[in-house]
Parts: sequence; structure tokens; C-alpha cells
Amino acid sequence: MIGTIRVVPMQGGLTLTETLLAQSTTPLHVFGNGSWEVGRLVLAPQYRSDPEALKRCLFLSLSYLCQHADAQNLYASCSHVLSRLYRRFGFSAFAKDVVLNGTEKTYTLIYGYAPEVLDALARRPALNAPAAHKETH
Repeated sequence: MIGTIRVVPMQGGLTLTETLLAQSTTPLHVFGNGSWEVGRLVLAPQYRSDPEALKRCLFLSLSYLCQHADAQNLYASCSHVLSRLYRRFGFSAFAKDVVLNGTEKTYTLIYGYAPEVLDALARRPALNAPAAHKETH
């Protein structure tokens, strides 16, 4: 599987999430230390429709990030449809239908507490979980 993901530290004005919130008249969120935007996830075409491939790529990337940097708060901007998928991975929407000035593009902004997101990403699907075995003597 081939995939990439980009994570950018927040508070530097470099992320789309910060841009979207800066153009808002009402501050919707305050970014603390350890805040990162997760974005630019790219998977090889044959894996794009596989939620388990996405889950695995996110898990590997975010676990590496958390081991090597202060990453407590994770943010992203995505479509409304993708925000529902990311809910499975511990993210929640905090702003919907946010328009990027000068375009007709709208975004949903999502947030996840890194330890909870990693926990959700580490869980195996119930259908693939091994059955519990009782030992009898």
C-alpha cells in the first residue's frame, strides 16, 4: 500500500483550518500547545475506497507523530461526508459549512484528542476480532 499524510503544527497560520477560522467573525476554537492539523492524506487509487486502509494509514502516521512530538490536539478540514467517516476514528465536527473566502468550497472542521483518536484507530473491527476461547481442564 502506498500512502502519505501531512501534519502541520498549528498556531503559525500555515493551515487551512486556521485560515478558515481566521476569516470567521466569531472565533470557534482556540488552539493550544500540541495542536496539529492532519491533512493531505493520499492513498493509491486501489485503496481509496477501503476504510480499513485509511484507518491503518492514519494510525501509523499519528502514532509516529505522537511518539516524536507534542501532539495532543488534532484538527482537520474535510467534506461533510468525510467528517462522518472520521467520527469512527474519534474525531468530532465543531464547525460545518465553513466557506473558504474567494471560493465556493465549503468545509467541515473536525477535532480529536490524540490519545482517543489513536485508541479508536487501534481497535479492530468486530467482525475480524478473534472469538474468545474458554480453557477447559
